[in-house]
Amino acid sequence: MPLLTDPSPPAPASSPQPPAGTDARRFLIIRPSAIGDVVMALPMAAVIKKALPGACVIWLAEPYVADFLRAQPTVDEVLVWPKSRWKELLKARHVTALARDVSAFRRRLKSQPIDVALDVQGLLRSRLLAALSGARRRVGFASKEPGRFFMTEVISKGPRTRTIGTEYEYMVRYLGLWEDGFPMGVSVPQEAFERAQGLLTETLGLQGYAVFAPFTTRPQKHWIRQRWANLAQRIAEEQNLPIVLLGGGGDAEAAEQLASLSPRMVNLVGRTTLLESAAILQGARLVVGVDTGLTHMAVALKRPTVALFGATCPYLHTRSDRALVLYKPLPCSPCRRRPTCNGAFPCMAALHEDDVMNAARRVLAVSAEG
Repeated sequence: MPLLTDPSPPAPASSPQPPAGTDARRFLIIRPSAIGDVVMALPMAAVIKKALPGACVIWLAEPYVADFLRAQPTVDEVLVWPKSRWKELLKARHVTALARDVSAFRRRLKSQPIDVALDVQGLLRSRLLAALSGARRRVGFASKEPGRFFMTEVISKGPRTRTIGTEYEYMVRYLGLWEDGFPMGVSVPQEAFERAQGLLTETLGLQGYAVFAPFTTRPQKHWIRQRWANLAQRIAEEQNLPIVLLGGGGDAEAAEQLASLSPRMVNLVGRTTLLESAAILQGARLVVGVDTGLTHMAVALKRPTVALFGATCPYLHTRSDRALVLYKPLPCSPCRRRPTCNGAFPCMAALHEDDVMNAARRVLAVSAEG
């Protein structure tokens, strides 16, 4: 049997003594991309605003997550970083145009002075963005990336408690802002619900549904395709729930191939915005997914969720009794970006349909109890 993890996190570990009180009021959170990491870092904004009433939280993000972040009430402003344009200019060796773009972006960052820049990515580019902000205090995570000199403080990610979002919680603890919790959650505007409901009514009619989130950019995080089809059949028969497939536009071809294996699947991949996907997740009776942004979002939304991890294992404890992680660690687990199994991915193959069904029954039972 796989590891059916206890969804409740362990007691928080002690953190460093926070610095003396601060008069900071404008915070810049630098987590430009990766939907799952954005969702897991999002409670930082709520913690800051609760600890410092009147504080302004600005988020620096790439365009594809900007609308999602603008819909979050704890985020006051979103600064869109034109990363793709900068890469194109650099590739084309348009150095002068790139310098102008960087200078204009820096002026925009400095137009309203930032007190504290929080680099929660720990990359050279995120450290550079922190420096461009002109913030007098720049706090970031330690990593193997260069550019530590761009930061005024470099901290660890804290104890490995294997709790969702634990490193982001650790940073606000370090800042002395954490009080009584790290509230996972996602806000979805009414218009996104209405658009999503229209699409669901068109494709499903008025009935309950489950969601599969089987797609991600790395093949070592995928589950076996036929098992998804078999699982869809079992969930439909046992729980009377059709399956909605969600994913991004880049997943369209894989989604068509998967949907062709089961008449129980309704393929909405590439047909929804990120906020519409969040609305569909919010209404799902059950969510099953791999290590991908939509799965993490379902956990944050407190939906009955089963997460399938293998080559990666971002967390084991979900802060929700409605979400379980299935993970069978092997000697090589987690390999992350460097699999050594020549494409066999035995860590994901070790997760069987019965394992997932048992976990699904468990989270559904908890949900039914209220």
